[in-house]
Amino acid sequence: MMRTSNHLIGLLNFVTFLLSIPILGGGIWLSSRANNTDCLKFLQWPLIVIGAAIMVVSLAGFAGACYRNTFLMWVYLFVMFFVIAALIGFIIFAYAVTDKGSGRSLTNKGYKDYYLQDYSGWLKDRVADNGYWRKIASCVRDSKACQKIGRSVNGVPETADMFFSRKLNSIQILKTFVHIII
Repeated sequence: MMRTSNHLIGLLNFVTFLLSIPILGGGIWLSSRANNTDCLKFLQWPLIVIGAAIMVVSLAGFAGACYRNTFLMWVYLFVMFFVIAALIGFIIFAYAVTDKGSGRSLTNKGYKDYYLQDYSGWLKDRVADNGYWRKIASCVRDSKACQKIGRSVNGVPETADMFFSRKLNSIQILKTFVHIII
């Protein structure tokens, strides 16, 4: 039984190690392109750190399981405990700052209206800060997201009424209003 569980842990950690390679590679690839936009600069280091951390932890688990090294298995379990605790903490934080922000239905509109006062003080401060909005607007502009959500009927762009009567998700609404602000 112990041998089977060690093999299973080793196999899972080997798969995790393989999955960390594209994450780390993506971060390195972004760092080679990071002089282009604020979005790429923002994403490159978290991807590199997360990819390297997953790689190291999975190697410790793999080596500990395959070579029956008790010390490496304890390091692996200790780090995994903190990773899981951090993920749970992030989920609780995300829920706490967005708890009341579910949106309100509007008549004759295919989307919901979101009010800043429905969100936590921390999130309100971030959204109201012009520095954050400049970065968000830069990311949206560089991704050409606004151009991607527009539709045309028989080669003619849809009217504003047609656009706002569509069922839009909150990301599409944010893209639209950031585009209007820009």
